Amino acid sequence: MALTRWKLTIEYDGTRFAGWQRQTDGVPSVQQALEEAIYAFCQQNIGVVVAGRTDAGVHARGQVAHFDLDYVKKELAGQDLIKALNAHLRPQPVSVLAAVQAPESFHARFSAIRKLYTYKIISRSAPPALDRDQAWHVPRLLDTRAMQLAARELLGHHDFTTFRDSQCQAKGPEKTLDRLDVEEKTYDGAGGREILIHAEARSFLHHQVRNMAGTLVLVGEGKWTAVDVRTALAARDRTRGGPTAPAGGLYLMRVDYPEK
Repeated sequence: MALTRWKLTIEYDGTRFAGWQRQTDGVPSVQQALEEAIYAFCQQNIGVVVAGRTDAGVHARGQVAHFDLDYVKKELAGQDLIKALNAHLRPQPVSVLAAVQAPESFHARFSAIRKLYTYKIISRSAPPALDRDQAWHVPRLLDTRAMQLAARELLGHHDFTTFRDSQCQAKGPEKTLDRLDVEEKTYDGAGGREILIHAEARSFLHHQVRNMAGTLVLVGEGKWTAVDVRTALAARDRTRGGPTAPAGGLYLMRVDYPEK
């Protein structure tokens, strides 16, 4: 059997899914949708390995996965695989953006050296009609400058217990946060603002980005200061942190790997 390892870049709307991971109770998942598309293409039951298992409601613009395929019918080009999988994925809100052959040593999760997540907030009084499940609606204008200053308190290597979900399965609470930026854009013609929180690190704790986003919103609302964020981090206590931001605002934007 001649197996070829394929690396996929995937985009999906997580609203309808119970997250990436296949569920035992039959609830739809992104993994199930993709594996069923692979089976429809080649009649092989193949497990797909992913860079990061996103939660229910979380989206991806640059998720990465890999699987091993024994395809003997003809030489398979990446573009052919993309077209075939996307044809079988319809009408699911999942798209394969790229497919390239990878060495056997490549692993979507363990070979990754960096992930970029973006959290999206709509800051205005009126609820969003078009981004209802794609962002966190905060019905007031936020002070993004204060949020950016507070974000600096979280950069670097820390014990992030305060921003760690109680069900997190990571071996320990220490992580190195390489980037945490707050970006503000015009959202509409009526004064609404789109606020994007960009978080970059080799890996994250469960709910870490959503918990940091919830904390920074407290700062943007004027309820907290940068000093409060510093104190919360030092407390190493989840109950001392801000709320967990809704899943619908979170996007896995990019996964980086070592250059060849």
